[in-house]
Amino acid sequence: MRRERFSINWLRIEWYFIIFGGVMAKIAPSILAADFARLGEEVKSAKEAGVDMLHIDIMDGHFVPNLTMGPDVVKAVRRSVDLFLDVHLMVTHPENFFEPFASAGADLITFHIEVDPDPTSRIKKVRDLNCRVGLSLNPDAPVESVLPYLDQVDLVLLMSVFPGFGGQKFIPESLERAGRIHEYIKANNLACQLEVDGGVDRGNAADLIAAGVDILVMGTAYFKDSDPASLVHMLHDK
Repeated sequence: MRRERFSINWLRIEWYFIIFGGVMAKIAPSILAADFARLGEEVKSAKEAGVDMLHIDIMDGHFVPNLTMGPDVVKAVRRSVDLFLDVHLMVTHPENFFEPFASAGADLITFHIEVDPDPTSRIKKVRDLNCRVGLSLNPDAPVESVLPYLDQVDLVLLMSVFPGFGGQKFIPESLERAGRIHEYIKANNLACQLEVDGGVDRGNAADLIAAGVDILVMGTAYFKDSDPASLVHMLHDK
């Protein structure tokens, strides 16, 4: 099933390379902040507003103190839009969820360095499912913990809040951490993209882009904005 889904979506896979290959910052609304009673409408509206991808936060109530959604929600989103789906696993045993979310329609699966200080085998497991792979780190994890693996992944996700709940305030030190990761990627000529998630809004987005962030995850700041399309256009112009 996974191979068939991958093979019939070459336009979406090619679109991935187009958006990740550009120079402007990409906007990834986190559907955790969407109205789940109108989820199909919400993601279609996000596509019409010009967002680049959707961010899907998966929490297990163990790695983080909250429970969110499962593969069936990803399937529903995939049926609704053909946007790139960026699935973030905040779970203690991510390898148990790689195949279910890949089969559900995830294009990229990210898991945390905190669950395994040597994530190489897990990175390979995601790639074996024909998915892009990302590695994430929490605000209290040393930046150095992920640097040795950035040549193996497509994306590094820097958490700028402690994960678990939406609507938290951005941790200011995250800006300096983002700059350090960006400089490492640049110095080593890596293809890895830098994504930041947590408290990203109109007030700090420009600074994050200036620090070298490629992808801005926006939850509450996007879905509660009075004019999301103007927000997207403004950030694309930065």
